[in-house]
Amino acid sequence: MKLIIQIPCHNEAETLPATIADLPKTIPGIDCIEYLVVDDGSTDSTSSVARELAVEHIIRLPTRQGLAQAFSTGLAACLKQGADIIVNTDGDNQYYGQDIERLIEPILAGRAEIVIGARPIDEIPHFSYTKKLLQRLGSWVVRKVSDTSVADVTSGFRAYSRQAALRLNVFSSYTYTLETIIQAGRSNMTVESIPVRVNPPLRESRLIRSIPGYIHRSLMTILRIFVLYKPLRFFVYLGSSLFGGGFIIGLRFLYFYFEGQGEGKIQSLILGAVLLLMGVQLILMGMVADLIATNRRILEDIQYFERARELKEGRQEAARAGRESGLRDLQTPKMKERSG
Repeated sequence: MKLIIQIPCHNEAETLPATIADLPKTIPGIDCIEYLVVDDGSTDSTSSVARELAVEHIIRLPTRQGLAQAFSTGLAACLKQGADIIVNTDGDNQYYGQDIERLIEPILAGRAEIVIGARPIDEIPHFSYTKKLLQRLGSWVVRKVSDTSVADVTSGFRAYSRQAALRLNVFSSYTYTLETIIQAGRSNMTVESIPVRVNPPLRESRLIRSIPGYIHRSLMTILRIFVLYKPLRFFVYLGSSLFGGGFIIGLRFLYFYFEGQGEGKIQSLILGAVLLLMGVQLILMGMVADLIATNRRILEDIQYFERARELKEGRQEAARAGRESGLRDLQTPKMKERSG
């Protein structure tokens, strides 16, 4: 059983040593633990520090792509390196590394495909009251949209089984945390949440530069994923609201019309007709979007099997190359001379 701990980094040369030192070296049930650093276009010596720390895998993106892209790049690289379980943590040493053993236990036990560490939000002293409130509100919204019971949806401390990692697709360029939970819930993956500890902060958060900006981006991500995974419900709710408004305005016009006062209510008739038409169009749009979503699910299944096939072929090719290399090493000088 191979575990790879991936660490997306941007200018984390100062905090990376503490992060690596905090990670476990051995875990019961795990045969091999390796580290992977994704250097997201850092302008400092993050990659050099990772090499000095003997990190097994280092990926350097030439320009900054954002946390979501760095996460996706690391996920693909971990799969290519044969990971059975992938753990994602932050390069600022926010999360208590020794809790990785607890984080992967549900996957080892076969209870979950994705496990998300829930931070003690109310007990973190450097979190403001506003941030704590937004964390609770955001987690509640994502739970409703995703049909999961994740306590801390913005936590980047999480573990994925190989099968779950093969199925994930990240569309956002901002953050993967909300999107992957909603996607997992809508794809019927088993998601579990466990409490984890945090370390004292080494620097301020770079993801949340302003509360209004964070709220706006998070809401846009939730809305986009909800439209992707529940298009019929979204457009039917919206279309029904407009249709209902137009219907009520139409009834109002008819009331005044039969009372002999219809001449002064033409504007209401026009508005009601427009709302009725918009409502019908949105409902029809929802039906079309639902067909597209069904087709997307089929494509995701095809993509999953294609990814699994490529990984299997890659492993077979690596094993074949290893056997051939071993046979060459076992050849005597005379055998090598004859084969040459």
